[in-house]
Amino acid sequence: MRVLCVGGIVRDDQGRLLLVRRGHPPGEGLWSVPGGRVEPGESDAEAVARELLEETGLVVSVGDLAGVVERPGPDGVTFVIHDYTATAVGGTLQAGDDATEVRWVPVRDLDALPLTPGLLEALKAWNVLP
Repeated sequence: MRVLCVGGIVRDDQGRLLLVRRGHPPGEGLWSVPGGRVEPGESDAEAVARELLEETGLVVSVGDLAGVVERPGPDGVTFVIHDYTATAVGGTLQAGDDATEVRWVPVRDLDALPLTPGLLEALKAWNVLP
């Protein structure tokens, strides 16, 4: 079974990347861009905006599709993740929903964090990060 998901790639005016630490499987304890499943009847952009608000407390303006990845999930599920660029336009940064932490991370510090597998490589391949 394939499950459609979205992610939001948000950078601040200092070039830092918005990351959340996952509080539930898959990827529990690992850092990733915020995101989650697309609900029935929801567009990708609506899902990105909802997920970012739920997980980070930030209101975002959703931009372009940066790329698509597929990741294995439990019980034979494949998560098909559409990652979009986004810009924070409001809200208050705070971890919520299934995120245990949220923070702006300087690009130079990304290698020091336990990231979800393939995240850094994908963001570089999509020219989202230097």
